Amino acid sequence: MSSELLVVRGLSAEWDRVPVLRDVDLDVGPHELVTLLGPNGSGKTTLLRCLAGLERPRSGSIRLGGREIGALPTHRRGIGMVPQEPSLFPHRTVVENVAYGLLVQRRPDPEVRARVAELLERLDLGRFAARYPAELSGGEQQRVALARALAPDPELVLLDEPFASVDPEYRAELRSDFRRILRDQGTAALHVTHDREEGLYLGERTILLLAGRVAQVGSPSEVFDRPASPEVARFLGYNLVTEGPRTTAVAPEDVAIDRPGPGRRPATVEAIGPVGRDWWVRLRLEDGTVLSSRFPRGGPAPEEGSRVGVRFDRERSWGPGAA
Repeated sequence: MSSELLVVRGLSAEWDRVPVLRDVDLDVGPHELVTLLGPNGSGKTTLLRCLAGLERPRSGSIRLGGREIGALPTHRRGIGMVPQEPSLFPHRTVVENVAYGLLVQRRPDPEVRARVAELLERLDLGRFAARYPAELSGGEQQRVALARALAPDPELVLLDEPFASVDPEYRAELRSDFRRILRDQGTAALHVTHDREEGLYLGERTILLLAGRVAQVGSPSEVFDRPASPEVARFLGYNLVTEGPRTTAVAPEDVAIDRPGPGRRPATVEAIGPVGRDWWVRLRLEDGTVLSSRFPRGGPAPEEGSRVGVRFDRERSWGPGAA
């Protein structure tokens, strides 16, 4: 018997006869926070909807806690879900929204009150208990949505880009709070995002989904430092340089700019501008390949239109002669 909490094997799905998911295998362990990372259109939300019972896969199996749940209705799967938009009940207060799942389960009133009070305190929502969703900010609504999902003690919580509609200045705080509360509760979670930074920050393990297939699985540092393919590297923000049958991936931070000279690739500076404390530079090699370079501001910076020499401080290659 598998020691994993969620075990998905051979999951395929289609939309209007167009394949969306192709033989997806994935696991989530007990108490584990896993990030499902991929670009828009890669099938991430479809996968979550299949797990939650909101969409029917064409084939494959879904097991949770050792039981097959693929044929069970949504409310019997033991899965909570926080969608991209909070989708709170507009005519219910915060307390009533959080208590909803517990009341559906016909939990005793004292238990409902205690559980709701606990979650409101943990998520810093106590002062909003009597408010309605329209009186809350986007971030506050998402906190309520998480509390509502956690209240019935689900075995697994699915998070579908829950920070996408939150103002940027509150996003980092909300990410940290979500990670903390899930760990404190010991609840396993599968968090979907197309945001590379978010995906590599939140999860203990990252599953990268490209074109409906699992392209790579590993710790966030493993996935970023050792992309499994040029396609993975491109999505993660690497520069790709193709020379015959060989493809090299280089992170913008590893593209060093110097004077033209031996051992350096000739390039032209097409654009340069500040990004926070760094310079961001767009370069074009002689063969037309476009590169991005990023390095700290403070020292001299090349001018637009100037000719420079480029070297790669660290790279990952595929093809003949690759390490």
